[in-house]
Amino acid sequence: MVGIFKSPLNLNRANFLQFDAQPTEAERDVWNQVNSVLQESESMLAGLQSYKGAGQEIRDAIQNPSDLMHQERAWNSVCPLVIKLKTFYCFSVRLEKALYSLLTCLTCPPYTPTQHLEKEQALAKQFAEILHFTLRFDELKMRIPAIQNDFSYYRRTISRNRINNMNLDIESEVNNEMANRMSLFYAEATPMLKTLSTATTNFVSENKTLPLENTTDCLSTMASVCKVMLETPEYSSRFSSEDTLLFCMRVMVGVIILYDHVHPNGAFTKLSKIDMKGCIKVLKEQPIDNVEGLLNALKFTTKHLNDESTPKNIRAMLQ
Repeated sequence: MVGIFKSPLNLNRANFLQFDAQPTEAERDVWNQVNSVLQESESMLAGLQSYKGAGQEIRDAIQNPSDLMHQERAWNSVCPLVIKLKTFYCFSVRLEKALYSLLTCLTCPPYTPTQHLEKEQALAKQFAEILHFTLRFDELKMRIPAIQNDFSYYRRTISRNRINNMNLDIESEVNNEMANRMSLFYAEATPMLKTLSTATTNFVSENKTLPLENTTDCLSTMASVCKVMLETPEYSSRFSSEDTLLFCMRVMVGVIILYDHVHPNGAFTKLSKIDMKGCIKVLKEQPIDNVEGLLNALKFTTKHLNDESTPKNIRAMLQ
């Protein structure tokens, strides 16, 4: 386990969960760039939470294929939803770039991951906030099957192009190339996590001169900080609300998933620098309603859980 946790002082120095972390001059440019993205995250979540879908209108249109009124009503209901879905997708592209910038700062030589977390707490906090948003977005998305139904109807309607005298200006907003990219994005059970996993994998493959450990140690250190904060009453008792607890749990799960995607042996092996048994244990000690989505994320969006190298007791904990 990372030596940072030998004393409370060290944990405090590398505790990126401090909510008052302010950027230093050296951090400010990247912090500003990432902050401009994060400022929109709450409105993205609100938009997703209010997504109602056009299920009834689509059913009416399918059941009455020759009734132009039903066709128009379905089309006019779906188009604004597709624009909203494009907004979420475009935000994921910006989030990917923000994550790449943060990884560049938090892994660069000559500092160790622990030193980076101590020196650049404001950037590490932003990394945590991206993961927190991502887990929240995907938890919401999984509860809205209407998203894929609406988008499938939109694509079928465009491709058939059967609707006469209808406003197809939307194709200038969502052309075929954009629709293909959106389709791949929303086909994922957890599209934002997939975006971040791919971004982290690309970061590692594109920075061949950077030791892999710089990235994996950054992720495992963050996971360990979260685990210690959650399992140690001295720290968890300071959490001001359940939201803070959820923040810590989501960040821990997020960095585990990224680690599992970029480390050749994954997060679950006995040699992993992440104490997976301890991480899963602290999750399972929470009310099931708070952690069901997080446990599912570990089950279904990691890469190595079902490898032979994963200890049976770890696999059993996630059954």
